[in-house]
Amino acid sequence: MTLNRNTAIAGVLLALLLVSAMGASWITPWDPTEVDLSLKFAPPSGEHLLGCDHLGRDVLARLVHGARTSLGAVSVILGIVIGLGFFVGTTAGYFGGRLDTLLMRFCDVFLTFPTFILAMFLIGVLGTGMTNVILAVALTHWAWYARLVRSMVLSIRHRDYIMASRVSGTGSWGIMFRHIMPSVMSQLAILATMDIGHMMLHVSGLSFLGLGITPPMAEWGVMIADSRQFIWSHPELILYPGIMIFVTVMACNMLGDSLRDSIDPALASEVAP
Repeated sequence: MTLNRNTAIAGVLLALLLVSAMGASWITPWDPTEVDLSLKFAPPSGEHLLGCDHLGRDVLARLVHGARTSLGAVSVILGIVIGLGFFVGTTAGYFGGRLDTLLMRFCDVFLTFPTFILAMFLIGVLGTGMTNVILAVALTHWAWYARLVRSMVLSIRHRDYIMASRVSGTGSWGIMFRHIMPSVMSQLAILATMDIGHMMLHVSGLSFLGLGITPPMAEWGVMIADSRQFIWSHPELILYPGIMIFVTVMACNMLGDSLRDSIDPALASEVAP
């Protein structure tokens, strides 16, 4: 499968997910939290294309609104980790010295523990809910971005164009945002794209365990948790959100691989079979 084909497939899948998330209210008129026990386990029909769950809630409505919840949460998480990672990594790499040592030891605290275990601990401290899940997952991922940015800043901070900017009187923060940021954003984009699936698995996993987004809000992990007791009688209730998670993670990984291979062909040739 060629690079362009991988990119096209991943792009189409992600575009469909984004359209379904943004247009959830137009795709299906049903309220994803509306309970109607008269429709309990209703089969697929013209009104309910994927049927209803054990509380009579429309499954399609919960899937598309769940896409909005999951993708929205991951988007906010990405914004936090990229912003915090860039700030800490650039500051440490550019100024160096004791500040660099202090910031990197602080990063090491977050890198010491498995991310999911650390997220569970933070949820235990912060409590459940959308906001706390976003904070917990962001706090378990930002240090990787800070490390990446720092290593790149260390490799470019003494280059001629950086030194010329210093001599011309450009301040440190001006150099960071005018020269360093464009140099590191491509690598950050690759890491972020490949990390979307990882973050989504964290959000869904925490929600499945009852530590993240809580019912009745529509979210794919919540849907699986709500339906696990009906796995033998109505396996489709678990299958649908599971497929959505699988497709999203796969598409993000494919797109991340394509970005990496296009931006760094040398690395692509090394990992090619």
